Amino acid sequence: MQRRKFSREFKLEAVKLVLERGVSAAQAARDLDVHANVLRKWIREAEGDPGSAFPGHGNLKPEQQEIERLRRELARMKAERDILKKAAAYFAKDSI
Repeated sequence: MQRRKFSREFKLEAVKLVLERGVSAAQAARDLDVHANVLRKWIREAEGDPGSAFPGHGNLKPEQQEIERLRRELARMKAERDILKKAAAYFAKDSI
């Protein structure tokens, strides 16, 4: 069985159904044919950061993008440091 995918708009409308219209999460989940725990997770995500909730498949939240950028930069800096260490050891050997 394949995992179902829901669009950002669908998730936002499901959250609005619960938060703005006052429908219970369990009832909304039954009406939308999703598991109640999934709907509650969507509600938590939307309440936590409504602007960047549900970024989509392959898209990261701004915080995650920054973390990935910093990881790449750290890897590059470590590689540069290792090259400089080898160069320093090579030139130190020649000076003896």
